[in-house]
Amino acid sequence: MHVVRLSLTDYRNYARAELSLGPGTTVFVGRNGQGKTNLVEAIGYLATLGSHRVSNDQALIKAGSDAAIVRALLAHAERELLVELQLNRKGANRAQLNRSAVKTRELPRYAHSVLFAPEDLAIVRGEPSVRRRLLDELLVQRTPRLAGVMADYDRVLRQRNTLLKSARARGLAADKLTTLDIWDERLVHFGSEIIDRRVALVEELAGPLAEAYASIVDADHAPELRSMLSVDGADPDADALDGGSVEGSSIDGASDSGDQVPDAGGPPVSGTAQRFAEALRTLRAKELERGVTLVGPHRDDVLLMLNGLPAKGYASHGESWSFALALRLASAQLLRRDSATGDPVLVLDDVFAELDRARRERLAAAIGGYEQVLVTAAVLEDVPEHLVARVIRIDHGTVLEDDPTEAVDEAGRADAEDGAVDG
Repeated sequence: MHVVRLSLTDYRNYARAELSLGPGTTVFVGRNGQGKTNLVEAIGYLATLGSHRVSNDQALIKAGSDAAIVRALLAHAERELLVELQLNRKGANRAQLNRSAVKTRELPRYAHSVLFAPEDLAIVRGEPSVRRRLLDELLVQRTPRLAGVMADYDRVLRQRNTLLKSARARGLAADKLTTLDIWDERLVHFGSEIIDRRVALVEELAGPLAEAYASIVDADHAPELRSMLSVDGADPDADALDGGSVEGSSIDGASDSGDQVPDAGGPPVSGTAQRFAEALRTLRAKELERGVTLVGPHRDDVLLMLNGLPAKGYASHGESWSFALALRLASAQLLRRDSATGDPVLVLDDVFAELDRARRERLAAAIGGYEQVLVTAAVLEDVPEHLVARVIRIDHGTVLEDDPTEAVDEAGRADAEDGAVDG
């Protein structure tokens, strides 16, 4: 799959932008704050229904505007699809496919993308929420229906936390709060599927992760992923101040049931559901004391291991970067393997500036076979030369096509720092 044309209206710093794209590699070059990242962020949003920089859609809408519009013409083999998304400052977001209205959660079915960014270092060194989001975004792209499941879980979680806070304020004992049982049933129903899907995904990533890491580092550091589940006693968010939410589930428009929590259907039957329900019963008194939900997929984590040790705290800066890049490459490999639309679009947002020359070359070699690769850079010299097939210069929200040879000559005079325009 590749993006043939991208059109933005009132998105970030763009009143209007039109780009014609194609297979192969395109490099967006520009100084700090010109809007390079905004272009690739828009493509990533269509695939994941979220931004890699902000959690709130409001930041994506140009100041003074009521809505932002992202349109992308996507091509796969002989088929073309026009995907459109309207991000609204008020009310639910709206989406269209070939000019016909669809639910926003349907978009990842058609647009697949994997984005590499400097923020990815937090996958290794950051909080559990970053790793949960990595898994959830990949799950949604592979199974778009899960966006609705995650949104349903998030709403149940908020309602349950509200009830717990109210009970704590009123001093109710655990045995007096019988209304909590129905929320437990729904939480378990939706949450168990999320847990099971994540665990299965972690297992699927093992092989591609090892291959990707070796391709970047050219060494065997035995990278591993291990699921840490709160239903089994793990508590990576023990010091969190609230019950959290499922990353990827607060997608505007992911579910069309408004504030009404959907019926959970039949009783939970999986082993995960039984362990989840038992954990809720065991922790109910403690949850009432704290006023938050202490168990569920919103409190799970994935342990990243290198050479038998946790990467967080033990891995060097270079090893941490390699692990994060390998996870992105492994994600792309799974999408390439399973998707009916072919290769995902690979987006490298100012990544090469963060890497030494050896890792730049190895990463460039690893992504070379993908149908479409989009790269942003402040300095063109940071990008391996064989990737510089087409150059587009961005200047204060204006798109200017460059001759690649001239761009290479001028690259050394560009500012070496990139940034984001948040509306």
